[in-house]
Amino acid sequence: EDGDFVAEPDVLRALADAEVDYVVVGAVALNFHGLARATADLDVFVAPDRENIDRLRRALDSVFGDPAIGEISADDLAGSYPAVQYVPPDGLFHVDILTRLGEVWSFEDIESEEIEIEGVPVKVATPLMLYRMKRDTVRLQDQADAERLKRRFKLEDQ
Repeated sequence: EDGDFVAEPDVLRALADAEVDYVVVGAVALNFHGLARATADLDVFVAPDRENIDRLRRALDSVFGDPAIGEISADDLAGSYPAVQYVPPDGLFHVDILTRLGEVWSFEDIESEEIEIEGVPVKVATPLMLYRMKRDTVRLQDQADAERLKRRFKLEDQ
């Protein structure tokens, strides 16, 4: 797969239309910054407040019409389990929805910029933010991504 899964533009357009407070991170964000990497998921940090999670559910439902979307809970995302993986019925890709990543990163920490993708304004983590998120993990793919970001954007450890 080339990592450009079919539903991604629809999901991003739905998030924008529903005014969801979110930031794309992970491999899709790398792709948006010009660093190609295959992926089968869309990673998004979302603001954990109830109204935003309601907007998120409405956005996902407008694309997939899946009753399982109703199980995405603001209480879970704001509580001790700050990540939910949503797999649409076709199972071709999934959406990882996060409000925190361990004790290290929370939605409020994620520095972002707006990039237009196929006419849709998309909030994407900045290259420096992605680098900071990936450089100290134990996952080899994250370390490789961090090195690519560092070289491409001439980033220094900060």
